[in-house]
Amino acid sequence: MELSLHHRTEGDHTILDVGGEVDVYTAPKLRERLVELVGEGHYNLVVDMTKVEFLDSTGLGVLVGGLKRVRAHEGSLALVCNQERILKIFRITGLTKVFPIYDTLDEALQGQS
Repeated sequence: MELSLHHRTEGDHTILDVGGEVDVYTAPKLRERLVELVGEGHYNLVVDMTKVEFLDSTGLGVLVGGLKRVRAHEGSLALVCNQERILKIFRITGLTKVFPIYDTLDEALQGQS
């Protein structure tokens, strides 16, 4: 399946909607978009993963890299994820302690204020 990426700005936050599969083949596209957004000065990111159907370790690495990029600019990166199979990956890897993860976009925007 193809990876879809769309971003928009709401207040101080840039929301990146991610859909499809984030794997070894599509993760470079996600990395490129995150690098572009940070390069354009978007340091408070919310990655909406509610339409992600698959996530592998390569995708996790891209998200961690994105987090490091925004933190270098005193920014933040929050995730919106409500799918148990994807959340399980974050729990198993211990990344629930690294990323703020929210059930809804509204919660993420309020939590990141």
